[in-house]
Amino acid sequence: MSHPHPELSAPAELPKGGLRIIPLGGLGEVGRNMTVFEYDDRLLIVDCGVLFPEDHHPGVDLILPDFDAIRGKLDKVEALVLTHGHEDHIGATPYLLREREDIPLVGSELTLALLGSKLREHRLKETVHHVVREGDRIAFGPFDLEFVAVNHSIPDALAVAIRTGAGLVLHTGDFKMDQLPLDSRITDLRAFARLGEEGVDLFMTDSTNAEVPGFTTAEKEISPVLDRVFHQSNQRIIVACFASHVHRVQQVLDSAVAHDRKAAYVGRSMVRNMAIAKELGYLNVPAGVLVDAKDLADLPPEKQVLISTGSQGEPLSALSRIAQRNHNFVHIEEGDTVVLASSLIPGNENAVYRVINGLARWGANVVHKGNALVHVSGHASAGELLYCYNIVKPRNVLPIHGEIRHMRANAALARETGVPDEHVVIAEDGVVVDLIDGKAAIAGKVDCGYVFVDGSSVGDITETSLKDRRILGEEGFISVIVVVDSVTGKVCGGPEIHARGFAENDTTFDAIKQPIIDALDRAVADGVDDSYQLQQTIRRVVGRWVSNTHRRRPMIIPVVLEA
Repeated sequence: MSHPHPELSAPAELPKGGLRIIPLGGLGEVGRNMTVFEYDDRLLIVDCGVLFPEDHHPGVDLILPDFDAIRGKLDKVEALVLTHGHEDHIGATPYLLREREDIPLVGSELTLALLGSKLREHRLKETVHHVVREGDRIAFGPFDLEFVAVNHSIPDALAVAIRTGAGLVLHTGDFKMDQLPLDSRITDLRAFARLGEEGVDLFMTDSTNAEVPGFTTAEKEISPVLDRVFHQSNQRIIVACFASHVHRVQQVLDSAVAHDRKAAYVGRSMVRNMAIAKELGYLNVPAGVLVDAKDLADLPPEKQVLISTGSQGEPLSALSRIAQRNHNFVHIEEGDTVVLASSLIPGNENAVYRVINGLARWGANVVHKGNALVHVSGHASAGELLYCYNIVKPRNVLPIHGEIRHMRANAALARETGVPDEHVVIAEDGVVVDLIDGKAAIAGKVDCGYVFVDGSSVGDITETSLKDRRILGEEGFISVIVVVDSVTGKVCGGPEIHARGFAENDTTFDAIKQPIIDALDRAVADGVDDSYQLQQTIRRVVGRWVSNTHRRRPMIIPVVLEA
């Protein structure tokens, strides 16, 4: 089994007739999915998504793939294929289009509609786009693409088969094998089998649930649970889920009708996405059930259902504001029921539990994945993956979409079904895989870091500045201002000390003021007259004292002024 090595060098030039696969995100993490295919000096990109920040990314809004590896070749990109409309697959597209605005976009109707509203939000003009559906076959340069229906937690998801002179690649995108989906659109295993008969040279398959035995629970299993929640609640119900989970919203609307309640959307992205889904026919909104959120408040609580964003505890989301009691018009009351109908994205657990505790504090009954079947995954479990390997019978396997443990579990499943060890490749972001003469192997590595978005700035934040932010947030901040006589070098003003993150007490730092003056006097006596070195003296003295006294390592900013 090939796997990444930290000392890999840059890949050699791609041999003629070979296909190069460069994952720029999504391998080793859940999010930021982006894979570049290179053949005959032309490029095809599949997906371009974002990763959401965790607690150790203070102040960061989004994390993008690093485009550096292809920045000099953007003119060679034939198309960007988007497998489905989730943020971790389409969210970085506006940032890529800022670098080349005419890249053709390829995706299903709903996927491109959701992306279109995102592009308008970024004030980008509509670029060339090709709406495709399952069964379509379309070529872009040397890449002959065929699209296959797959079932996922958003409608209209597609797998893509990529044919080149180097062979046939089948990229599943995110998928599962729900046999009774709400829209009756199942993963097309007949197409998988047909492609398998043709000969799949490289199978790139979703790893997210590879550690989970058996088959993923069907979406429709949630309906009776929701029905029970509605039946037992005699006050307002708030259901929080992903703003793109059309089928989950459909089930909530159906339950609202069945229990004679009116429903309203709360949260900008929910309002926008569901309007698109309804307009395109992916969401059936029964007549009279939907009202404006502000009008809903005029109804008695037992007639209200709110469908909200914020199931991941995002601080500015509707649900977080409701939990903190600072939402404009939704105020949680004792006896209200809140349903968190989504998964926990790794890294978001603390934020979600904060929201659950906030809601419980006001007397809400919180129903979540931990205490009821109100969420099922959108990803294939081990049983489904085994099924696919046996149908497709691929020559080579490259697990995608998941953390390392997920990809390793997926690789083990491939080997169990008979894929030879040396034909199972585990790669991480930036690790280049070449398909040459029917064999996939690691060819090297390209630089591939995180690109942080903070407000309107993209890529200005470095790991160093994030480390500084973490120190500020966790350890505190101290500034020390000292004025020295430009002739004698003696301290003639200060030290004036300001701090954040310490007890608000005027005398907290009195004990360190004289040691600072003594240390500066000694330094001057030893011939030190450079202000930078005097600042370092202050930093050492204060740092040692704070460490011993407060067991903290704050950021220390010394300032030496001459008078």
